Amino acid sequence: MKIWIDADACPGAIKEIIFKAAERVKVQTCLVANQPIKYPQSQYISAVQVPKGFDVADAYIVQNLIEYDLVITADIPLADLVVKKGAVAINPRGELYNEGNITERLSIRNFTQVLREGGLIQGGPPQFSAADKQKFASTFDKQLTILLRKEKMKI
Repeated sequence: MKIWIDADACPGAIKEIIFKAAERVKVQTCLVANQPIKYPQSQYISAVQVPKGFDVADAYIVQNLIEYDLVITADIPLADLVVKKGAVAINPRGELYNEGNITERLSIRNFTQVLREGGLIQGGPPQFSAADKQKFASTFDKQLTILLRKEKMKI
């Protein structure tokens, strides 16, 4: 099992939660970004810098993830691909993407994008909050525990 972080837009507070968990449960964690990313020196944490370009980091993650991996991303199209490959995706605000909700999330995202392009919606998501951080920590811990159990049962 591996944790993948779509790191270009992932909040620092979320990365810190993941780094601590990687050390605690000894799970490989990889940050993927198109720019240099700072991360603690650890045998469990690494980073890959991909070339700049549309969805290059996403493509790298999808090509390299396997079943039982966990992906942290706010990118709904990436989350859709992750779920389709049998892995788990969580956004930095703690929302778990799964087969039951990803189609709806993707439709809402696409509709919102059309409204933005038409000038009907301006601005982005609300400011990242302490409640978001707490929700992420809870969802992340629960999913990490489930995936680690599944991986052990596979062996």
